[in-house]
Amino acid sequence: MVNKIVISTNIHQAVSEAVGAIEYDRLFLLTDETTDRLCRPLIAEIPCMKHAQSIVIGATDTHKNLDTLASVWTALSTGGGSRHSLMVNLGGGMVTDLGGFAASTFKRGIPYINIPTTLLSMVDASVGGKTGINFNGLKNEIGVFRTPETVIIDTEFLRTLDHENICSGYAEMLKHGLISSRSQSSPLRGELEGGISTLLTFDLDHIDYPLLGQMVGESVAVKEKIVEEDPQEHGIRKALNLGHTVGHAFESWALTRKPVLHGYAVAWGLICELYLSVIKTGFPTETMRQVVRFIKENYGTLPITCDDYPELYELMTHDKKNADGIINFTLLGGIGDIRINQTATQEEIYETLDFFREG
Repeated sequence: MVNKIVISTNIHQAVSEAVGAIEYDRLFLLTDETTDRLCRPLIAEIPCMKHAQSIVIGATDTHKNLDTLASVWTALSTGGGSRHSLMVNLGGGMVTDLGGFAASTFKRGIPYINIPTTLLSMVDASVGGKTGINFNGLKNEIGVFRTPETVIIDTEFLRTLDHENICSGYAEMLKHGLISSRSQSSPLRGELEGGISTLLTFDLDHIDYPLLGQMVGESVAVKEKIVEEDPQEHGIRKALNLGHTVGHAFESWALTRKPVLHGYAVAWGLICELYLSVIKTGFPTETMRQVVRFIKENYGTLPITCDDYPELYELMTHDKKNADGIINFTLLGGIGDIRINQTATQEEIYETLDFFREG
């Protein structure tokens, strides 16, 4: 279940080797309208990619739906795709999630390669074998676990990103820094004066790309280690859900109003779930406040009111981690001190939303 992850400094060589390692009859390249324009040129001249059949879908998460999925299946079918075909997904998390699901279900599953082009997809969506689409107003409601043959991470693509998408991906890096072990010898080793300090002092307005590239590699290693231990999320992989129970509710709430990027919703979810960690599992208040300060300075806030609490609570009840209708959280006792399968009362969740608005 563990991805083969290639941290690339030569995208032509990495793609050639990954595609060349697979026997296939037809090659398909999935992009969205944005990555087709900005990122496809970086791989278009690779000999193996010159013969790829192009499938282009609409950009943004609003297209991560059943209609788009069906259009990809149709393109694979009319393009002569078989059980021996190969698909390359070039794009952000929407493309790798939907493309991975399309590949996993077409002809009962064809191999696929992910080439993430956003920071979010590099450190989160493309790694770990989760695929899926949004359905019935809920994030990633339909999907399967199926790992790509290879994930090729090349931070050169990050220079095509706007500020908001850099911030979106960085939220997942913050999460990885919060859950990583204190004993890990890396810039994300989880000590406030070390790894978290680095993350909380990084200047998102003036990107140091070489440093960001190093941090991406370390962040991916955190997720890779957890996925290797628990590929199907029966236990410790739930650590990766820190910030996501509330974050997914924020994201689903925003879908019917003004959609927000996934990482922004996760960042706001981190505020709420670190506050819950303070009141439920003893997370240090000052550490929580430092993280909250960084998030509010870089991500702003979501304009919820107390009138939205019942809807947000209802959305949380649909979270895939829940059992028997009980809302399930991943919380922290401290940096790297992971507490999975935590619960909270409706009153405590409303108190958390109060803190988000006013804290």
